[in-house]
Amino acid sequence: PSPQKSLRHPSLSTGFEPDHSAACPIPKQDHLSNPPVPMRNPASEPNPGSESSNGGSASELRVFVRKKRGRKTIETQETKYEAEPLDQKLRGPPEIEEFGYKQVNGSFQSIPTGEPPPNWEKVLEGIRKMRSTEDAPVDTMGCEKAGNSLPPKERRFAVLVSSLLSSQTKDNVTHGAIQRLLQNGLLAADTIDKADEATIKGLIYPVGFYTRKAANMKKIANICLMKYDGDIPSSLEELLLLPGIGPKMAHLVMNVGWNNVQGICVDTHVHRICNRLGWVSKSCTKQRGMLGELICEGLQLKKTSTPEETREALQLWLPKEEWVPINPLLVGFGQTVCTPLRPNCGMCSVSDFCPSAFREISRSPSKSKRSSLSKKL
Repeated sequence: PSPQKSLRHPSLSTGFEPDHSAACPIPKQDHLSNPPVPMRNPASEPNPGSESSNGGSASELRVFVRKKRGRKTIETQETKYEAEPLDQKLRGPPEIEEFGYKQVNGSFQSIPTGEPPPNWEKVLEGIRKMRSTEDAPVDTMGCEKAGNSLPPKERRFAVLVSSLLSSQTKDNVTHGAIQRLLQNGLLAADTIDKADEATIKGLIYPVGFYTRKAANMKKIANICLMKYDGDIPSSLEELLLLPGIGPKMAHLVMNVGWNNVQGICVDTHVHRICNRLGWVSKSCTKQRGMLGELICEGLQLKKTSTPEETREALQLWLPKEEWVPINPLLVGFGQTVCTPLRPNCGMCSVSDFCPSAFREISRSPSKSKRSSLSKKL
């Protein structure tokens, strides 16, 4: 056929070298020094490793692309489903509860009624019985255990440092770091202020974000020396001004260091369990997802998205005498029974009262099916 009527693209050639001289002349070159490079159209360049690089019709190319896209879609779904491995809690990304809910733009507020959920006392009593053995890591290595043998002033600072290091770090790792600091005499404001940051960083490794936390330890020590004579702030507002100290840490330090209960200490374990039990929620008047899609309209209830939202919702109805013990109780329960991944609902004595019981366990078969299907493709 004439060149004007040909529909075959040069990139779809079936084994014959295309005649580049007619459409795209190439300057003559010395084949010994610089071999000629064929001119290629970037718009029609096949994907690396695709079958189109070996020839084939346009219809065959389209069929292959569909298969590739299908495989990528399945792998993406599997990646979204898989939660963060437990060993990543040592350092790196936050726990799965921190980003477990879709970020949305909308109008939210905590339920203002303050009515307690049904059977909450039975559930709390059942959890206490399951936790009576006190065999969870938090029972022996929690932040409140730091510096037990120290004088009050030094112990308060030790609890503050332990709280700072505990963020996104397992209790046993935090406990080990505190012990190394204590053995090297670096658990007081004056000694930390004089110490080299590299030394502190080496002692607290491998807590999560150890480089940033070592720098914050130096800053906190200097602030405590300059403003509080080596002690720690005695108010929640001043504690929250310290670098790296958030609401959870500040409430814990106020409870343990000053015996002043300002609120509930809610970490990711408490946040997760309260949502699973249906103890906390927030109202949604209008909610749109990240792509603008309407998720809910009118007054509907949604899970709390952050530990701070959980704290505010929980304090509306939980009696104040439970504000301090609720943290170690639920943290230990979350470490042993109501775990982040595949909770042990079968051994939980309050599963009959839990609306989330056995729901997460039932998802695992579909996950394995997706994984096997992805491997086949």
